[in-house]
Order: sequence, then C-alpha cells, then structure tokens
Amino acid sequence: MKKSHGFVGSMAIACLLVSAGCNSRADEEAAAPTETAETTAPAETAAPAADVDLASLTGDASAGEQVFAVCTTCHSVEEGVNKTGPSLHGIVGREAGSVADFNYTDANKNSGITWTPEELFVYLADPQAKIPGTKMIFPGIKDPQQRADLIAYLETQS
Repeated sequence: MKKSHGFVGSMAIACLLVSAGCNSRADEEAAAPTETAETTAPAETAAPAADVDLASLTGDASAGEQVFAVCTTCHSVEEGVNKTGPSLHGIVGREAGSVADFNYTDANKNSGITWTPEELFVYLADPQAKIPGTKMIFPGIKDPQQRADLIAYLETQS
C-alpha cells in the first residue's frame, strides 16, 4: 500500500475516519468507545511530540480553515447550528458542555474545562484521553502544527 504523506494525505485519512466515526447521538450514547481500525489513527500518522506545546507554535487561521474541513462532518462554526456535535462558534473561552439545545454526556458537562487555546490543543490531540466518556469518538489530530492552525481558525469564529 502506498503511504500518503503531507497535509492532503492526512486530511483524506482523517475525513475517512471522521465519516466512519460520527454517529447519531443515539448511536453514540449506546456505543461504548472501542479501539477499532476505524477509530485508531493509522500507523503512518506521526505521534505528537511530548515536548511540543501550543506556545511554541504560531497558528495560521487560513491553514486552520482547511484543517476544519475534517470537523464539518460533525460540527459547524455557525452560531446555534448543532449537528452530531455542538456548534463551535465562540468555542474559545466557552465552558465545556454549555451549548444550549445540545445533549452532552455527563463527562463533558462535568469536566470543568473552559476551552482555552491550551485546553483545545490537548483535547484535539486525543479527545477520549482528555475527557473519558465523551461522545466525540474522533481519534484526534496528531500533528501539533495542524492543531495550532485549527485553534487559530476557531479563534476567528466568534
């Protein structure tokens, strides 16, 4: 099998994972998170460097908009538009589990997290590790620069 390299290959893989991973709310609440080929990041995806933090990166909102394309299967940045996941309009600075008219898990509602750029940076690497029991079964964005870019884009959506 030919390996995909770079942003386009990573996005294609992520789109497939997200399409396979986003279920209806009822399906998500009924299904226990399990590690399968659909929810496990491919071996060719680089693991995040443990010593990379958001402060060491400069996010590019334009590049982040491209990264957000993966998220649109389940999320919108339009205020009040919830899909399988809640609207991400104004997410930066918002308390987790606080979008009106969205049915969050208790794990998310009770996480005590305020979505600062730093919290989002950690969460987006591995949502299940940050909030065990969340409905978000997305495997995460392993590339730290892509996460920084996505956060820069989300900061413009308020």
